[in-house]
Amino acid sequence: MLRVGIAGIGFMGWIHWLAYQRVKDCRVVAICTRDPRKRSGDWTGIRGNFGPPGEKVDLSGVRAYAELSELLADQEVDLVDICLPPYLHEAAAVESVRSGKHVFVEKPLGLNADQCRRIVQAAEASQRLVLVGHVLPFFPEYAYARQAIQQGTYGKLLGGNFKRIISEPEWLPDFFDPNRIGGPLIDLHVHDAHWIRFLFGMPQAVASQGRCRGEVVEYCTSLFYYHEGNYAVSSVCGVIRQQGRPFTHGFEIHCERATLQYEFAVIDGKPRMLIPLTVYHADGRTEEPALGSGDPVDAFVAEVTEVRDAVASGQPSQLLGGDLARDAIILCQCQSDSVRQQKIVTVPAG
Repeated sequence: MLRVGIAGIGFMGWIHWLAYQRVKDCRVVAICTRDPRKRSGDWTGIRGNFGPPGEKVDLSGVRAYAELSELLADQEVDLVDICLPPYLHEAAAVESVRSGKHVFVEKPLGLNADQCRRIVQAAEASQRLVLVGHVLPFFPEYAYARQAIQQGTYGKLLGGNFKRIISEPEWLPDFFDPNRIGGPLIDLHVHDAHWIRFLFGMPQAVASQGRCRGEVVEYCTSLFYYHEGNYAVSSVCGVIRQQGRPFTHGFEIHCERATLQYEFAVIDGKPRMLIPLTVYHADGRTEEPALGSGDPVDAFVAEVTEVRDAVASGQPSQLLGGDLARDAIILCQCQSDSVRQQKIVTVPAG
């Protein structure tokens, strides 16, 4: 039984809580929040951009702490699930692994590459796992693509383009603060940077062009250069200053024998599948694979299951490992440097 303590009860803490209820051999035994109402089980104020709103939660049998130090002193907690704001990730993760706990930290691992390196190094020195909540590969369209590519279903991987765009996130006043949230690349594009790193490996260089808001990139288009593999990989990400365009994401992935395309948006406050996952076969056939229930919490259930299995085996997760999450932040940082310096930027080793 994996015994979990959740640090931070906001939207992601709530979604993780829901996922843990559906995973065998995994139980939340403690929470940590400075909000006394949440410590009493009143989570009704929680809202997010998907999934159900917060509810009143039965915390009988669950210890509720106000401070992280109290949670870390709890000898019955095996894993600390960090759902705190991004600027608190480094300190909380390092303190957690040094206290003997494994760590599952919601993305991004850190606000910059140096923070990520320090977390990964602390975990290695403490002989504890650091796992990072990059849930994108567990969503059904991405999971289908991942499995097809790993199995070689459509032949060699050739490249792809990846999209993630939002309107101004007015509910996040610190969104463009590089020391608190980090802006669109760190908070938004990091999903696709992680996905690109997983599928194609680390590129040797990136070239990005776009616009900045202060020192933070607001919107950019990027090309990723690979010296091996002959991959053609690109992405577009950022904030559009029209509130009528709240969210779009998707991909087009090219393989030798098929192209996989998917695009989803929110329009007028309603979800809309612009292009359901479609496979365009080289022989002219098209196919729309069956993908399951469509419940977004299912992806988090799969993610938490991966966490449970990694801790049980003592082995890093292929999808959720700290090294991969660190590399995603390195890519975001290189893209930012490329926009600001207006040149191709060499990608350093992790």
